[in-house]
Order: sequence, then structure tokens, then C-alpha cells
Amino acid sequence: MRFLAVAIVLAFPVLDLLATIRFARWTGIPLWIWLAGGLVAGATLLRTERVAFRARTVAAMHGEASILRDMLDSGRKVLAALFFIVPGVVSDLFALGLLMLPINVGRNMRPEPASGAIESDYRRLD
Repeated sequence: MRFLAVAIVLAFPVLDLLATIRFARWTGIPLWIWLAGGLVAGATLLRTERVAFRARTVAAMHGEASILRDMLDSGRKVLAALFFIVPGVVSDLFALGLLMLPINVGRNMRPEPASGAIESDYRRLD
């Protein structure tokens, strides 16, 4: 059973590359454009997520954000970036599917006020 799992994991990139070759022939777009586009998309996503992860971690350490939600979101984006980097159209579709998951949709960007705190607008009186 273990060898079957290893065979599937090792066969996926090869089958994905073969599917990409057939897709490139069908569309008429050169293969290197498909492969380079996925590589650039994955590298860009990794770079931007690295910067965003640092900012989210600092915000979580200050108590301004939920650490679990931010780690889930970062993990999802890093996994999508790795799928983009793997050469092939099928892995790119998996990456797009991961990025379209409705995680953190409609989340409140401002922290909740502490209980008992009064919210109001302040203005300076001259």
C-alpha cells in the first residue's frame, strides 16, 4: 500500500506534464509559455505571501488578529504556490481551486472592541 502511494505521488508530475504537452498542442500556445507562466505565478505568490505572513504574524502577536485563521490562509496560499511551480496545467488548476476557496471571506479586518469599551467618534474641542 505504501508503494502504491509513492507511485501515485511520483507519477503525478509526469502525467501532468504529458497532459500539458497535449493541451499546448491543442491550443497552439508553446509549451514553454505554459510552464513559465506557472513558474512565475508560483514564485510571485510565494514572495507576496512571505511578506504578508510576516505582517500577519506580528499582528497576531500583538493580539490584533486570529493566529489560526491567518495560518490556514497562509498555508493555503503556499500550497497553491507550490502547485503553480509544479510543471503542468492540472496542477495549475488545483492551485486555482485552492485560491478560490472561500476562506477568510468577509472577515473583520479591525479587532473587536474589548467588552465594556464604549465606541464613539472623538473630536477635538477648541
